[in-house]
Parts: sequence; structure tokens; C-alpha cells
Amino acid sequence: MPLLQFDVIQGRSESELRTLLDAAHRAVLTAFKVPPRDRYQIVHENKRYQMVFQDTGLGFERSDNLVMVRVYTSPRSEEQKTLFMAELARELQENCGVQGNDLMISFITNNKGDWSFADGEAQYLTGKL
Repeated sequence: MPLLQFDVIQGRSESELRTLLDAAHRAVLTAFKVPPRDRYQIVHENKRYQMVFQDTGLGFERSDNLVMVRVYTSPRSEEQKTLFMAELARELQENCGVQGNDLMISFITNNKGDWSFADGEAQYLTGKL
């Protein structure tokens, strides 16, 4: 169950954001092989001056089409994470016009016991998941 949190610069329409979320979910399905309804996504829209993302010395520029994605997940293999990053970049470029230099991804890993999906119950620990 990955939870994806997106930070973008204000200005995208509801339709554009829906397309972005749908594209990201396809990348999740491909890379992590989760059920289709295993979908958890949050979008934060920010003013341009609230997002400072430079290039760590890699020599590229970013535009106002910037998308920052944080993936909160139980442990995933390096292969799964690499596949997700590549699939997300492909999906966002093909469907949203987001160029590779405007995409930044970070994984935050936790344990299955760190999740409760409802009722204050740790479903992974109780065996419901």
C-alpha cells in the first residue's frame, strides 16, 4: 500500500490533476503489483516561491511543471523502486507533458505495522491484509 503525496505548483486544472493521478496509479500497478483499489494519493498545490528545487549540481533546469512525489510504503526492492521511477517518468511525460527534469521522487519506507486503514486497527498485523 503505497501512499503517494504530490507537491505541484498551482495552476493545473482539475482534469490535469486527475490525469496526473491516474498516470501515477498506473505506474504503481505496474511496479508494485498491488490491487487496483489500492490507491492512496494526496495533492498539495503550492505557490511558485514555496517550492525550491535545484539540481544538486547535475546541470539541468526545472520549470513550473515541476512534480515532487513522496512515496510512503512498506519495504520495496530496489528493482521495484527503480521500475516505479522509470514508469512514473514515462507515464507523466506521455500523459501530462512533465519532462524528466521536472520530476523528483523520494521513498519513505516504514513497516506494515505502521498502517491503519480504518477503525484504528493495524490490518496488516491482525491478518485482515
